[in-house]
Formats: sequence, C-alpha cells, structure tokens
Amino acid sequence: MRTIADDTRTNILGEQFIPDHVFIYLAKGAIRVFDGNKSHTFKAGDACIARKNRLAKYELLDSKEGFEPILFCFDEPFLQEFQKKHGSEQTYVASTDTFIKIPNSDLIKSFIKSVKPYYKGVMQLDEAFEDVKYEELLIILLKSQPGLAAVLFEFRKPGKIDLEEFMTRNYKFNVSLNRFAYLTGRSLSSFKRDFKTIFNDTPNHWLVQKRLEEAYFLIDKKNQKSSDIYLSLGFEDLSHFSYSFKQSFGMTPTELTDKKKEASR
Repeated sequence: MRTIADDTRTNILGEQFIPDHVFIYLAKGAIRVFDGNKSHTFKAGDACIARKNRLAKYELLDSKEGFEPILFCFDEPFLQEFQKKHGSEQTYVASTDTFIKIPNSDLIKSFIKSVKPYYKGVMQLDEAFEDVKYEELLIILLKSQPGLAAVLFEFRKPGKIDLEEFMTRNYKFNVSLNRFAYLTGRSLSSFKRDFKTIFNDTPNHWLVQKRLEEAYFLIDKKNQKSSDIYLSLGFEDLSHFSYSFKQSFGMTPTELTDKKKEASR
C-alpha cells in the first residue's frame, strides 16, 4: 500500500535519505529543504518532486495555518508498470536537482481537490482508487513537464562517483555507512577502502571530527547555540554531542561560549 500524508509530523520529515520519488504538495504551511548543495523554500500551493536516492534535510517554518503536505510516493515497480502501459520515453536531459519544482496549474489544483474524498485513515487512499489516482497524477505531471520522464523512469542504481567531493558535501547527513556506500556507487568494503586511501582515516572517525569542527566554527564564529545545531550536524543526542565536543577540544560548547564572553569583556 502506497501512502500519502498530511500529518504535521510526517515520516518524510524525519528522513534524510529519499528512497523513492515523492510528489509533495503543500496544502498549508511552509518548509525549507536542503540537499547538500541548495536550499529551497516551499509554501502553501507549491508542489515539487523529491528525487530518489538523494539526501535531504527538512525544516518546518512557522505558520499560523499549520502544516499540511500531501505526499505521493512513486516506487519503482509502479513506475516500470506505468512505462510499459503508456510507453513514456526519456527524450529530455534529466535535471540534476534533488527537488524539482512543479509549476502551479489548474490540473494540479483540481487533482488535489479530487483526492480529498478518498482519504482513509492516516492519509491513505482507499485501495479501490489508489492505482487510478496515482496514474492520474503521473499523467498530469508528465503532461505539464515532459522532462520528468528522464527523472522518473531512470531505474539504474547510483554509479561510482567522486568520493571526496560527495563526502565533503554531505558529511552533515546522519545516515549509515551502508547508505553512503550505496550513494557513491560502492560496496561497503570498497567504500571503506577508498575512504581510507583518500582521507587517511576511518569513515566513522572522520565524520565525527568533521561535524565537530563545523560545530566549533558555528559556536565560536557565528555565536550559535549547541542546542540549535547538533541535530543539523548529524548528532542524535545533545549530551553525546557535548561529550564528544569536550573530548576533541578540551571544553564543552557551553564553556567555549563562556570563554568567548569573558574574552570580550
């Protein structure tokens, strides 16, 4: 069962790896997304495709009207079946963006309105209408933006890419080494071996140190609080972050802040 959702704390907000292509429509609220290269802000009425096999961070923005996204996850079996049925061709060069904005249109608005009667439970579609509505949405998307075919119907696994560039850009993402290996087109053993050759360090140690160095910079130079940055830097627990920070720099984030204040007097 594929699902859509409009809950204020949807699972996708907690995900940093996008396993399937996702159509996102914001019925209410606003969200900021970051993919390691670019930041995008989407507001009520905006729609986009979040590409599979990408990393992303999501930040809910304050909104009096609440937050209501509508999500459609296009998994590979459905897309392959759709392509066989409709014969969609990849005649365009695929976009490299993680988030591809979908232009506002009457077709999209009418479709979103038409889905409402079929909501069931936590934003699941009634099974009797599920495939029909997914197919309808995909036809609308390809009609309004034919270039999406090159993105949606690309079924190859990620190829081997520049490991140093990828890790330097994506070290803040809190995902497993298996995931990093997959996204760089390597087995886990090959990833660790190449990593050691390039960085002369183990992935786990390098990731922690890189994140801590960034934390020190943000606290020391940008006057940010540890409680505001530890999650965005890939740490799951504030106390563990503070402990690791002290192990590396001989002082806790709070002590660094106090030291700065004392020096400025």
